[in-house]
Amino acid sequence: MRVVLTGGAGFVGGAVARALRARDDDVVALVRRPDAARRLDGTGAMVVADDLSDVRRLVGALGPADAVIHAAGSYRVGIPLSERDAMWDANVGTTTRVLEAAADAKVPRIVYVSTVNVFGDTHGKVVDETYRRDIADGFVSWYDETKYRAHEVAEARIAKGAPIVIVMPSQVYGQGDHTAFGQQLSAAHAGKLPYLALGNVGVGLVHVDDLAAGIIAALDDGELGREYVLSGPRTTLADAVALAARLGGHQPPRIRVPTGLLRTVAPLGRLMGQPNLREVVSAGAGVTYWATADRAKVELGWQARDIETGLRDTFTGA
Repeated sequence: MRVVLTGGAGFVGGAVARALRARDDDVVALVRRPDAARRLDGTGAMVVADDLSDVRRLVGALGPADAVIHAAGSYRVGIPLSERDAMWDANVGTTTRVLEAAADAKVPRIVYVSTVNVFGDTHGKVVDETYRRDIADGFVSWYDETKYRAHEVAEARIAKGAPIVIVMPSQVYGQGDHTAFGQQLSAAHAGKLPYLALGNVGVGLVHVDDLAAGIIAALDDGELGREYVLSGPRTTLADAVALAARLGGHQPPRIRVPTGLLRTVAPLGRLMGQPNLREVVSAGAGVTYWATADRAKVELGWQARDIETGLRDTFTGA
């Protein structure tokens, strides 16, 4: 199979490229900066410079392809207003252009990598693919809104007959995870996390290699027009940090920063190196991003490993 992959230079995209190459698929990775695509070194993937900004150029890059996996995007919470346009284009703009180009190139199968974030705050409930949030409640972050709007773009294409399968990952972790969530787990494992804030945010933790396997299962066996949650076991940040610390032979941080205090000092966030602390609190204070992967288990035969096994692999490779 010849698979064109966007976002191959990223954490998730790199894992997908490795998994595809392990089964001898031909992979063409479209990346903004080939010199920064070190995750693809040694994979045998063909790296092509493309910032996904031009539909005509994309049509040429996508044809002839047996499939497209669109995993490119921007994941950050707490960005300043000045960076909103760039994130909108990274999430909504690229999705619009890639799906348009795939249609023009007559690509027979497309996997779009969305997120369980499109459900918003589930308020402690565990939801599935049929759940629809009330957008009148607003969005918890700009990332939340841009991924929701990109998801709408994909669903609109599906409604017009586009051969798209949507996958919806939960919080990803694993070796090489440089997100704020991953850095906290790593610091806790090393006994160097000084304090814990927003520990009651609820997530599903999915190991990056399991996620890559789920994306490929959707590529092979997912029903066109169908959505599949790829969420790992549910936990909170506090419990995940405690487990990471225990695996590293340490105690979790004793200092817990009260959410009320964070809200009070939010206007001063820029002075503390956080340009939009209000958004960080909005997206993390008691918010749950909980969804079940039962459909993927039944229809794709997919299963995420337990958190302790995944964290052991993350920190020790065992």
